[in-house]
Amino acid sequence: MKTRRRPAPIARALAVCALLSLVFSTAAAPASHAACLHGNCAPDGRQASGAVYRICMPREGAWNGSLIVYAHGYVPFNAPVAIPEEQMGLPGGPSLADMATGLGFAFATTSYSTNGLAVRQAIDDLVDLVQVFRRQYGEPRHVYLAGVSEGGLITALAVERHPEVFSGGLAACGPVGDFAAQTNYLGDVRVLFDHFFPGVLPGSPVAVPQEVLDHWEAVYRPRIEAALGANPEGLKQLVATARVPVEGLGAQAQIGAVVELLWYAVFATGDAAAKLGGQPYDNASRLYFGSADDAALNRSLPRYRADPAALAEIAAYYQTSGRLRAPLVMMHTTGDPLVPYWHELLYDAKLGPGDARLHVNIPCSGTGHCSFTAAQVLVGLVSLVRRVTGQGVPGAERVLPDDGARAEFRERAEAAGLR
Repeated sequence: MKTRRRPAPIARALAVCALLSLVFSTAAAPASHAACLHGNCAPDGRQASGAVYRICMPREGAWNGSLIVYAHGYVPFNAPVAIPEEQMGLPGGPSLADMATGLGFAFATTSYSTNGLAVRQAIDDLVDLVQVFRRQYGEPRHVYLAGVSEGGLITALAVERHPEVFSGGLAACGPVGDFAAQTNYLGDVRVLFDHFFPGVLPGSPVAVPQEVLDHWEAVYRPRIEAALGANPEGLKQLVATARVPVEGLGAQAQIGAVVELLWYAVFATGDAAAKLGGQPYDNASRLYFGSADDAALNRSLPRYRADPAALAEIAAYYQTSGRLRAPLVMMHTTGDPLVPYWHELLYDAKLGPGDARLHVNIPCSGTGHCSFTAAQVLVGLVSLVRRVTGQGVPGAERVLPDDGARAEFRERAEAAGLR
């Protein structure tokens, strides 16, 4: 499969969100990455599950005794199982391993043993990765888990369920509030796109022809972009009725956001149904508002009912509880069209008084999925370390790429009470 080309605004956002990053069998595999500027990365290894893992250590004498584990975001289900190198750094900036080791932390990450919907397997692989690290390097003082997008949900779930493994987590831009609602959100975009732009995309929210997956880049993505561009009123009604947060985005960025949402609706549908034991999308009783004629829209839209087995699987393994025994810092851009900010509000509503004392929500103004600045991310990490240890990370701004970013960090850290 060729690497998927993302719409430019989303691609930049996903690249920036990679800044957040900071296992039983250990058969080694050849490394395919450069050594860290601030440390050394061992050759990639293989976990018993089949996942590939990577461990990087600061230079001798520089390790502070703690470990940052990175939970990467979504990878297409039909891509090879491998560490997603495109999620491992910022163009023009440091690699994730450099960021972590530059702060004195050890760094570890895993490909997970599966792609696509990988939440259940990823949690097992991340817990196993910590065991691999312990056998090779000894017991870390603290283990911090950081993840973005799908990895943000994985981080929240892992911290809730395994406080004995993870000292705390930094969960960014993930569907942490309600996974079923995120699934319905993607399905709604698809069913409403088909209504306002009929005949453009074959299949339905619950059945995607193989032809669409095979020819997405060459045929269907350009066709969707052309249709959206030719019908601004249809685009306006689509984003309004699907409740896509596109405030502040121009027409091309709105088109890019809808294309990205449709990519997930197409490529995640079959994989999610297979892993959940049934199709999870449900709009059987939903009322839609925001079109030129809501009554006609609600009469004409096709309706789908989720399979009970899929809903039971989601409830058991994909829904956060809000019950915390270790600190959990969350970050989210308020104008995220792919995983909307309302997830943070739903997670907040789950917290009891004791849980709330362990939870920090850092809303970040801006648009785009995971579109944080480096300084915002570093504030999130320092906030997590402070919550776990009661201390900061002295000189943390040294890992930022330029004077402007370092000045921004100092300003944001002071405003957050971290300096």
